[in-house]
Amino acid sequence: MTRYLVRRLFFLVLSFVVGMLVVFLLLRVLPGDPANALISLNATPEQIRAAREQVGSDKPVLVQLVAWLGGMLRGDLGTSFTSGAPVAGDIAQRLAVTLPLALISFLIATLLAAVIGVVAATRARRWYGVLLGAFTQLGIAVPVFWVGLLAVWLFALTLRLAPSGGFPRDDWADPAAALTSLALPILTIVVVMSASLARYVRSATLDVLDSDYLRTARALGESRTGAFVAHGLRNAAVPVISILGMELASTLLGAVVVESVFTLPGLGALLVKAVGEHDYPSIQGVLVVTTALVLLIGFLADVVQRLVDPRLRGSISARAAGA
Repeated sequence: MTRYLVRRLFFLVLSFVVGMLVVFLLLRVLPGDPANALISLNATPEQIRAAREQVGSDKPVLVQLVAWLGGMLRGDLGTSFTSGAPVAGDIAQRLAVTLPLALISFLIATLLAAVIGVVAATRARRWYGVLLGAFTQLGIAVPVFWVGLLAVWLFALTLRLAPSGGFPRDDWADPAAALTSLALPILTIVVVMSASLARYVRSATLDVLDSDYLRTARALGESRTGAFVAHGLRNAAVPVISILGMELASTLLGAVVVESVFTLPGLGALLVKAVGEHDYPSIQGVLVVTTALVLLIGFLADVVQRLVDPRLRGSISARAAGA
C-alpha cells in the first residue's frame, strides 16, 4: 500500500504540473491579447504597447511561463488585470461560497442516494421500489438549471420560504443567513445528484443481491438484510466510491450553472466574469485551483477504494512482488 501511495502521489503531482502547462499554453494560443482587458476600442498604438508591457504579453511565452510558475511556487497566482486585486485572495473569497455549497450538497445527496438506491434494489418488485427507480431516471434527464428555476418559482416566489438568490455581503459572519441563501442551490444540486447516485447504488446493490456468496450466506441461515450488511455492503460500495469522486468533482466544475441561476458570488461566477473580461490571471488561477481539487478528489477516491476492497490491495501487492 505504501508503494502504491508513493506512485499515486507522483502521478498526482505530474498530472497537476501537466494541467498547469496545458492551461497556460491554451490561453496563449487562443485569439486575442491579454492587454485587450485594459484598452478601449480607440486605443492608440502607444497605449496598446503600454498595456502589453503592463500585463507582460510583450515578452516571449517561455519568459511568461517561467514567471508564472515562479509565482505559483511562492503561492502567488498573479494580479487581476481588471480589479488589480490578488487573484489568490479573490479565489479564497469565492471558495468560501463554492466549497460549502458543493460539500453540503454532496453529503446530503450521498445519504439520500444510499437510502433510495438500496430500497429501490431490495424492493424492486414493490410499487415504491418501482417509483424510486423511476425517480432516478427522471432526475438524470432533468437539467440542473431547470430544477433551479423551478425551485425559485416554488419556494422563493410562491411559498416565500427562502431567498431567490444572492449571498450575504459579510459572507459567513452570520451563518444562519449564509445557509439560508444556500438552501435553494443546495436543494437543486441534491435533487439532480441524488438521482444520479441512486441509480449507481441501485445497480451495485442488485449485483450483490444476485451474487453466489450472498445466496450461500442466506442458505447458512442468515437473513437477507443480515447477509447483505455482513457480506455485500462493502462489495456494493466499491464501484460506487469512484462514482462519488466523479460526482463531487463534477459538482465543483458545474457550480457555474447553479451559481448563475442563484447569482452566487462563487468560483464559477468568477470564472465567467474573468472570461468575459479577458482577465487571464483570474482565468488561470480558477482553472489551476479547480484542476488541483479534481485531481485530489480522484486521488482520495482511489485510496478509499483500496482501503475498502482488500482485493485491490492484494492485486497491488502481487504486482509489486512480481516486479
